[in-house]
Amino acid sequence: MHARDWLLAFIGFFIPPIPVFIKRGFFSADFWINVALCILGFIPGLLHSWYIISCYPYEEKSNYRGVTLPGSSNRNYGSI
Repeated sequence: MHARDWLLAFIGFFIPPIPVFIKRGFFSADFWINVALCILGFIPGLLHSWYIISCYPYEEKSNYRGVTLPGSSNRNYGSI
């Protein structure tokens, strides 16, 4: 697990819906299931929160390819 996931697990120990909101969003079924589980009891909401954190781990991928200038998609300026 990434450090961000460990931080979410720590936050989820105190307020379980917060990590689910961060991972899945406000309008997701997972968030509302977690809210219902927290109303029914703290432990089910906590376990569901940790389950969501483990199912959707943080990925360190980046699509950043460097600075691109307008109109210079694949040009080699230094070659002849």
